[in-house]
Amino acid sequence: MMLIRPPRFLSPSPAPGPREPRLRRPVDASRIFSSPRPPGRRPRAASPATDLRRLTARIVDLTRRRQLAQIMEEVEAARRRARGGGVLNTIVMNAVLDACVRCGDVDRALRHFEEMRGPRGCGVDGVSYGILLKGLGIARRIDEAFEILESIEKDSSIGSPRLSPHLICGFLNALIEAGDMRRANALVARFRKVLYEGHSVLLYNLLMKGYIKSNFPLGALTVKDEILRQGLKPDRLTYNTIISACVKSAEIDKAIQFLEDMKEEANRESNPELLPDAVTYTTLLKGFGNSRDLYSVLKIVVEMKSSLLSIDRTAYTAMIDALLACGSIDGALCIFGDIIKQAGNNKDLRPKPHLYLSIMRAFAPRGDVDMVMRLSKRMWPDSVGFISRAAKEEAHELLMEAAINNNQIDLARGLLRRIVNEKEYFSWTSRVGLVAVKVESLSGFTNSLLRPHVFPQIILDDPVEKYMVSFQESRPLPADIILRKVVMRFLKDRAVPLVDDWGSCVGIVHRDDCTKLDAPLLSMSRGPPLCVPTSTTVEHVIDLLLREKSEMVVVVKSGNMYEGSYTSSSRPLGVFSLAILWSFIGDYSSDIQDPDFSRVTTLKQNAEACNCS
Repeated sequence: MMLIRPPRFLSPSPAPGPREPRLRRPVDASRIFSSPRPPGRRPRAASPATDLRRLTARIVDLTRRRQLAQIMEEVEAARRRARGGGVLNTIVMNAVLDACVRCGDVDRALRHFEEMRGPRGCGVDGVSYGILLKGLGIARRIDEAFEILESIEKDSSIGSPRLSPHLICGFLNALIEAGDMRRANALVARFRKVLYEGHSVLLYNLLMKGYIKSNFPLGALTVKDEILRQGLKPDRLTYNTIISACVKSAEIDKAIQFLEDMKEEANRESNPELLPDAVTYTTLLKGFGNSRDLYSVLKIVVEMKSSLLSIDRTAYTAMIDALLACGSIDGALCIFGDIIKQAGNNKDLRPKPHLYLSIMRAFAPRGDVDMVMRLSKRMWPDSVGFISRAAKEEAHELLMEAAINNNQIDLARGLLRRIVNEKEYFSWTSRVGLVAVKVESLSGFTNSLLRPHVFPQIILDDPVEKYMVSFQESRPLPADIILRKVVMRFLKDRAVPLVDDWGSCVGIVHRDDCTKLDAPLLSMSRGPPLCVPTSTTVEHVIDLLLREKSEMVVVVKSGNMYEGSYTSSSRPLGVFSLAILWSFIGDYSSDIQDPDFSRVTTLKQNAEACNCS
């Protein structure tokens, strides 16, 4: 006989009787997957100071991405969670002020500033005033900024800020960035005592920067003389600014002399902070590239690579641009290969699309289709940053240019077909326009991609009265009617004439301008209508439509053009539009409804050729 022992986890059955239901606490999902917590310890709640630091860091990050609306939502949510009436501290609100200024909303920054210094606000400090002054300078609201500075000077401002060079330099830098040297000099003269009390070269560097942005960059050299006269020592930014001024003025010899002075002073004082950096060499490379001085470019490149200088992506890009400007494609490819090799270990060196396009521009005139195609393919996976639509279009255009220069007509035609389908219009004087002319001339008139048409029924010298449609047939609409009532009309017609109560044409409303359903049509018209006399030639009317970018002109009697206001005294006879013009095309088909201006230009040119022949 086998003895079966009950399992250890089974407890003996309780005596029968009434039992009270046992309440269970709902299980928290986070406790199921979290590690066991030691007994007797509870998680510590984040302190309010920690929450505010996190909020400040979050505002700074969103400011970098220009997401002002998201910043405002999170700040309002933090106010609702905060104790004491929802007041945040000054550091957080200063970050909000800076976000408003950087995103270009100075009015909102002013409102937050007034709330901060109000009776229920968190208060303002010198940083708050500095940010606000900078924003007013960027927004060109100079008078308001000067009023704030004068109130600070008179100690009548809330928060008792103190006038300091750093408080004024933000406003001064905004004026200099805007190129307003007159007001910048007035600011320096007004607060000269404050600005010079620190005896720092910061003020002088800002003034030199202002001269570079103005039409007199060599004025920065006089500022350097003033630095030496005041007994101050120029820093690296001072020399970089002076070298930039010399390069902008095409004074390359002076730039080289300042570079040598920079090295000599750094060695004499054993100050590595004065040695040239990547900005110094990048500025010089731009100057040598503009002057096509290949020897000096190569000398700078060798000096940069042989020094202990940290070469970043911008410096490498400047090297390649300078070498390409001097015609050294092989040298540019060597530097480009160096970038690609180092980018495997350092992602910050991955080139931007601009660099690929620069090299492709050098190979396209040589007809190197293989190189241009390889660069175009590698630009998508290997480059860093956003590839704009313009960059994509230029890559196709450069490949088409290389193909036509290599006599690969079929490849050029295929690329031109793709460009024509994607582009709304292009100029004949642009790169794609010039190459398109060459492709069209090699393809022949009967095999054209741009579908040129002829006017078998129109003579360009005929008066427009011969081809116009009577005004009543154009079915004009009342000028005061609401768009909502006639919106279906614009699904068929691209432009409709408008008439007043007396039957006079007072405007033409285009389909592209119909953006407000509850507005009258007259409010969306482009002013008085284009009107021509009946004797005007068709050629002149087409030129007028293209020049004014309009879809329709109104035809009136020949004498009415000089009888005062058209809207009050002239009675329209008819209209002539681009749609009417397309109805006279020999191989017109129903699928062509919205021709663009470039195709109409081709129409007119081919019509002239046909009529002349």
